[in-house]
Amino acid sequence: MADTENKEVARITFVFETLCSVNCELYFMVGVNSRTNTPVETWKGSKGKQSYTYITEENTTTSFTWAFQRTTFHEASRKYTNDVAKIYSINVTNVMNGVASYCRPCALEASDVGSSCTSCPAGYYIDRDSGTCHSCPPNTILKAHQPHGVQACVPCGPGTKNNKIHSLCYNNCIFSRNTPTRTFNYNFSALANTVTLAGGPSFTFKGLKYFHHFTLSLCGNQGRKMSVCTDNVTDLRIPEGESGFSKSITAYVCQAVIIPPEVTGYKAGVSSQPVSLADGLIGTQLSDSFPHGAGFLCRSNDVTQSCSSGRSTTIRVRCSPQKTVPGSLSLPGTCSDGTCDGCNFHFLWESAAACPLCSVADYHAIVSSCVAGIQKTTYVWREPKLCSGGISLPEQRVTICKTIDFWLKVGISAGTCTAILLTVLTCYFWKKNQKLEYKYSKLVMNATLKDCDLPAADSCAIMEGEDVEDDLIFTSKKSFFGKIKSFTSKVGGLASALRSAWAW
Repeated sequence: MADTENKEVARITFVFETLCSVNCELYFMVGVNSRTNTPVETWKGSKGKQSYTYITEENTTTSFTWAFQRTTFHEASRKYTNDVAKIYSINVTNVMNGVASYCRPCALEASDVGSSCTSCPAGYYIDRDSGTCHSCPPNTILKAHQPHGVQACVPCGPGTKNNKIHSLCYNNCIFSRNTPTRTFNYNFSALANTVTLAGGPSFTFKGLKYFHHFTLSLCGNQGRKMSVCTDNVTDLRIPEGESGFSKSITAYVCQAVIIPPEVTGYKAGVSSQPVSLADGLIGTQLSDSFPHGAGFLCRSNDVTQSCSSGRSTTIRVRCSPQKTVPGSLSLPGTCSDGTCDGCNFHFLWESAAACPLCSVADYHAIVSSCVAGIQKTTYVWREPKLCSGGISLPEQRVTICKTIDFWLKVGISAGTCTAILLTVLTCYFWKKNQKLEYKYSKLVMNATLKDCDLPAADSCAIMEGEDVEDDLIFTSKKSFFGKIKSFTSKVGGLASALRSAWAW
């Protein structure tokens, strides 16, 4: 649970002021292991009373030097003697055989002889009222040098959370965004490794070529800073067999100046002037518009004369399905070195890993026609495909089906059978009706002969002198409804006759 990310061994803090009438300069230099002092910071012109802090991350013999120059112009006589630099105080921590520079409240621990001071575990603050240790609330971090009261726990930014010991805020590369239609899930774990990017070539006033080299680590790794930039200028000058000291910086984003081997004459290129561009993650935000992506805002606490609030770095991650992991990094077109003012840096990271995870909403089914009793359902991605990873396309599904020809044959067969059945039924009922009509006529004739038995005619010939007159029978054509009525009367009479005959 130790705070391995906090590599601070010691810090030096000094309060100073410069009063100048021309272009004076104040230099603060650091030397390691008796090596040549290297300027760390420079202040030009008059500066009001202010404080500056430098953090040492190596447990080595270190020297600090201040140098003041009234003017950069060569003068034969002494001038500008009233231009001065004032250093009011210098405080160095963790020195050998040092003494305490101030006291602060401590947590109390009960013992047999009373109460004694104790240190709180990492991520715990001291309650001012009770003097006991309390853990910081979730999604907060503890200020390094102010562990007193709950106000010492600072909330993390959007899209970030605290690590186990509440020492830093980080992003675990997992995002989620809800919309009225669906939920987008992101996983940037494939972008957790460090990537490098070199800016365009630049040239000194002597024509020597150099590059600005950037190293970035985006998220994950439990918040550990993975980007390392090194100053190996002294290493190249040390004879073989001797060990030297090279200054390195660990951060989320760092920058170094690279001089190619063809310029230096060494086998390897020279890396110098490493600078941290991002020491902490401020927050992340997902893009609500096309193309999908996210933005990471980081900040460095290194305060310089030009960057009084430190440096900030913005990394925009954009979904680009055509660019495989890790993708490509690019700098703004108007600022070839990633910054236009030296304090605010911008990077664009395009990768397929920045796309949302694929879900069921990203593909659709294509159903084929029924061929030989088989129908296939194939699943394809929607175009353009704007997702990566997540679920895979379902396997092709095959089902048994009936073709249109089959159902047409079934329909024709059913229609033919129905027509034959209707024809047979029609003939059957017509034949039965004829039999009934014949029986009815026979019954009527028999009944008439029995009721009216007349003598037979002597002769049915035509007498002499009588004219043969033809009997004219006029028939009228009945309508359809008349025929139905006549048929009904016949059926009714037939039924009555049958009942009479049965009674008789």
